[in-house]
Amino acid sequence: MEHLPGPSGLPLVGNIGLDAAHFHQTLEQWAREHGPIYRFRMMDRRFIVNSRRADIAQILHDRPDQWRRTSRIAGILEEASARGVFSAEGEEWRRQRKMVMRALTPEVINRFHPTLEAMTERLRRRWLAAAEAGQPQRLLRDLKAFALDVAIGMAMGQDQDMLENEDNPLQQDIEFVFGQVARRVVAPVTYWRTIKLPVDRATDAAGLRIRLAVDGFIADARARMAANPALYDKPSNLLEAMLAARDMPDSGISDQVVQANAITMVFAGEDTTANTIAWLLHLLSQHPQAAARLAQEADCAANLEEMPYLEACVQEAMRLKPVAPLMGAEAVRDVALDGVQVPAGVVVFLLLRHSFALETPLDDGAEFRPERWLDPAMKQVLEDPARKMVPFGGGPRFCPGRYLAMSEIRMVMSMLMRSFTIHAIPGAAAVEEMFTFTMTPSALPLLLRPRQL
Repeated sequence: MEHLPGPSGLPLVGNIGLDAAHFHQTLEQWAREHGPIYRFRMMDRRFIVNSRRADIAQILHDRPDQWRRTSRIAGILEEASARGVFSAEGEEWRRQRKMVMRALTPEVINRFHPTLEAMTERLRRRWLAAAEAGQPQRLLRDLKAFALDVAIGMAMGQDQDMLENEDNPLQQDIEFVFGQVARRVVAPVTYWRTIKLPVDRATDAAGLRIRLAVDGFIADARARMAANPALYDKPSNLLEAMLAARDMPDSGISDQVVQANAITMVFAGEDTTANTIAWLLHLLSQHPQAAARLAQEADCAANLEEMPYLEACVQEAMRLKPVAPLMGAEAVRDVALDGVQVPAGVVVFLLLRHSFALETPLDDGAEFRPERWLDPAMKQVLEDPARKMVPFGGGPRFCPGRYLAMSEIRMVMSMLMRSFTIHAIPGAAAVEEMFTFTMTPSALPLLLRPRQL
């Protein structure tokens, strides 16, 4: 790896001092300058950045035995929510993954659909009330609160109604801890493990309150299941399904593992889904013809399965503005990537967005054109397994919440396009890509106005 090209750095410290908020854009720009595989250094830590599709596919396929989630991120997540499926490795991961996948089957999620529909209607009423009062909707805030309500409802069978209860202490704790996780991920050093600042002590306290709240939800779920044993066979949410799996003979699953994965579900379900919808709204506001076509489809569709243009819009938004434009993987042991020797412990950043653009060059690739996903010939190219996008990861560790996330996105967008028109606020500052734990828009300066049907 030392023979790879890469950006020049300062003596001793290398390339330290990168803009954390635009970290992904810096790595993509360096890839355009130095090629699809290069290296850089920060202090004594060496990194590889890879956009080669074959290498990315190999790494995703070989997790968790040959590659793991970076030990830095795993440790930070465990500090926040204990050791759940997102940060577990090896046999522990396999055991937890089996439990979580059993709890997130389409059958379980379909039983949650009535609750999801009620929460979506609550979101519609909130946005309509703001419009009728002549007030701008707080779209980014509302989308995150909605996603949290869905995640907690699906994960734990609780309706916290964070959408309307803006001072909900659990929401405040979750958002605070999630923000601190994002801050720690890009911090140059893990100082908080040696010296705790006031913000770090506040993070620990908020994490403890979250775990205590989840313990209460677990007790509620156990009481429901004791009163209705049928829930062991047909659980209505993730927590019930995990408890049913935990209580099976020789499951090897503890109450702490159930707690950790319930919290992980909440963290994983907030920013990713909310930001995907936010980016799609931003793109539609810039392309009124696409928004009009999507609204017409929403008016005519009898159900979400009859909305191919919506599916195309979502795919195009995830191509241009993926909430995970990059992913980190750490080598478990020495490994070769097409001739490049990677020592154990070295982190490889996978540039997922840039890789797809390299493997699938499009003359109009910078443009938002959902129609490309409806053209049979183009669709075959875009979904070619050798070049396919991986917005939910790939290989054995693909995101277990994919089906729920897509259900949320489809339901919210269908409701929104039937009920509102999207308008950009004139003179607003340009929307920037900001990288924390996910890629989020810097703002969402839009207005939703009731449609005149």
